[in-house]
Amino acid sequence: MFQFIIRLLLILACSLSGYFIALEYYGSPTAMLGIVAGLIVALLVIEVEKTILKLSIKVIIGGALGLITGFLITFLLVYGLQLIPEIQSRTIIPWEYLYLLFIFIFGYLGLFLGAKKTEELNIAVLGSHETEDECNKCRILDTSVIIDGRLADICDTGFIEGSLVVPRFVLDELQQIADSSDHMKRSRGRRGLDILNRMQKIPGIDVEIVDIDFPKLKGVDAKLVELAKRQEGKIVTNDYNLNKIAELQGIKILNVNELANALKPVVLPGETMVVKVIKEGKEQGQGVAYLDDGTMVIVDNGIRHQGKNVQVTVTSVLQTTAGRMIFTDMKDVVP
Repeated sequence: MFQFIIRLLLILACSLSGYFIALEYYGSPTAMLGIVAGLIVALLVIEVEKTILKLSIKVIIGGALGLITGFLITFLLVYGLQLIPEIQSRTIIPWEYLYLLFIFIFGYLGLFLGAKKTEELNIAVLGSHETEDECNKCRILDTSVIIDGRLADICDTGFIEGSLVVPRFVLDELQQIADSSDHMKRSRGRRGLDILNRMQKIPGIDVEIVDIDFPKLKGVDAKLVELAKRQEGKIVTNDYNLNKIAELQGIKILNVNELANALKPVVLPGETMVVKVIKEGKEQGQGVAYLDDGTMVIVDNGIRHQGKNVQVTVTSVLQTTAGRMIFTDMKDVVP
């Protein structure tokens, strides 16, 4: 509401200024044109404001420095040319127009080159910071792994230390999910923001929010892959599709699901264990139980002991993309 009032005052001030300027210098017939001109100026200022708000402070400073550098080059160039008698005597266009032309040319080049090179410098500095320790090479988090929450648990154990990079476009996507009208999406988004806040407080972990974007690329996954390419970093995710896309382009992936599977206890054929039969399996007579880590255990002839703890013998272990399945034979009922 405050922003709306300020913009309304800006439009009113520009329109009135245009009216009185036109009235003072050109007379009453052009007063309405002055109002229109003032309105156009106000709208242009508002659009410039919206664009500036989307830029990082480093890019704005870089653009300003580039613009100043462009003006200095213009001044030195024009001043230097005026000192050469041959050029001065043959110049058809007045110097003030040449000066104005050079201001536009070098000012434009300085503004956009300064902003662009500052953005690239930001990437280069981030990359050099991360390569100080090869073990802590740039690790870029995607939205799914933040919402998942298991990465925060891993950080709590101390197995991961150093910097974790969260690009601004990932944070924006997380914010959009948190603001969704769908209750489930909104809960997931808020969970992700809470987990990110929790990770920032973990000792030894530096969650770095990076103001880098690739406006020409559509989709967060494509931007993550491009960022990882430029920084020669790794993407931390649990998204299967992003995993495959990144691998095809030579990007290193740290998949939390693969880590979870690797940390599951090793079970060999012939070993015995105690499990609780929960439900009926797909085949006749089979019972299904689960280990503490969620691994499915198929108990042959175990359905008749549904709801009871039973001792079983492992016959085989099957590894699938969804996880592990352990096949067992019924041995005895545990009292």
